[in-house]
Formats: sequence, C-alpha cells, structure tokens
Amino acid sequence: MRALFDLTAAYEPTADQRRAPVPAVEAVLFDFSNTLFHMVDVHTWLTRVAAATGRDLDVERTLADVVAAAADPEVAAAQHGRDLSDAAHREAMRTWFARVPGLAGAEDTATDVLRAPDAWVPYADTAGVLDALAARGVPVGIVSDIGWDIRAHADAAGLADRVGAWVLSCEIGVEKPDPAMFTTACRALGVDPRATLMVGDNPVRDGGAVAVGCRAFVLPSEYRDGERGLGAVLGLL
Repeated sequence: MRALFDLTAAYEPTADQRRAPVPAVEAVLFDFSNTLFHMVDVHTWLTRVAAATGRDLDVERTLADVVAAAADPEVAAAQHGRDLSDAAHREAMRTWFARVPGLAGAEDTATDVLRAPDAWVPYADTAGVLDALAARGVPVGIVSDIGWDIRAHADAAGLADRVGAWVLSCEIGVEKPDPAMFTTACRALGVDPRATLMVGDNPVRDGGAVAVGCRAFVLPSEYRDGERGLGAVLGLL
C-alpha cells in the first residue's frame, strides 16, 4: 500500500519492478529554456526590435516599462496558459507589449524578434554534453513549456540532430507537470520512463516527471550566461 502522504503517481510499478534493482539511466529528457538554451539579453532583444521597426527606442526606459507592465493584473492574467498554443502565446505577448509605450503598435514584431532563430542560444556546455550523450548512444528528448516551435533555435545552433524527440506544450496542448508531457517523450524515444532522467530548472514542472517513473535532476534557477552545469548529468548515467 502506498504511504498515506506520498504524491499520487501516474504509474504503478509491478511487484517484480519494486523488488528489482533500479534501472540504469538509458535516456535523458531536457527542459529547453534556461536549461539547454537561454534568450539573448534583453538589451540585445530591444536593440533588434528598434532596428526591425525603425523606432528610436530608449532601451533602458523601454526595459523598465516592460518590467512594470508585467505587474499589470490584466497582463499577468493573460500569461496563464500562454504556452498551450502559438496563438495563445502571441496574444499574451500582444497584451503585455501593448502596455509598453515603446512597443505599442509593434507587438507582433517584438514577438517575432523574440522568437527569431538566433534569439535563443545554447549554454557553453550544452553542445559538449549533447555530444557526449550521443557518443554513448543515449537518446535525448526535449520537453518544453513553450508557445512556439523552438526547433529553429536548435537548427541555428547546429544542435537539432542531437535531439530524437520534441515534446512542446504548444503542440500537444498540455504543460508540465502533466504526465503526458513526459510519457509522450518516452514513447517517442522508445524508452522506459523508469530508465529515463529528466533535467530542468523547475522543481514543480520538471520534477513532475517523477510521477511517471522518471528520475529528475533539477538545476539551480539562477540566471546563467556561461556554463549551465550540465556536465553533472553525465555522472548520473
């Protein structure tokens, strides 16, 4: 019988599985944003928006306005569920950027620049870890709460061929920690969730993988623009 205060699991191991040794890790799932890739700094983003729109943006002022607008109750409400579809994400960004004087009227352009292939870049240790996993024959999947197709960023960085499965919330209509995010990735890779490691930076969303039998490795949520500390993953195989 499961202990009284255990979290509800989305799977039930068999009696044989409970007695057997814990399976070795045979596959790794990664979160995308702030785990494998990060957005370019906001100054770069706003400078690119200015170039794309022909506006003479005061970058510091606009940045402050973006931060202030995020606290608007209507803007905050619009962000809920924004990663469930491309349209929902774009509408959430329109609602937010419309409250920013420097971006009002150019909301779609600001969003397009945010989504540009080179607007998200890998951490310094991303490629090395993905290459090491490939060399060991360990399949890799991306499991991301995101509002648009992020494969373009991996293509731009020359890393798309390291990924065997992409499970994006905007494509399947649910977000982590919904079990479907993780089970879909495991099925796509043809691996047992109990032999799979989920790597991310959010203990609730990414840590939800444990409910389907995966193990989870959660990175600190601190902002990084150098190495992310992904090398530790190799020691867990």
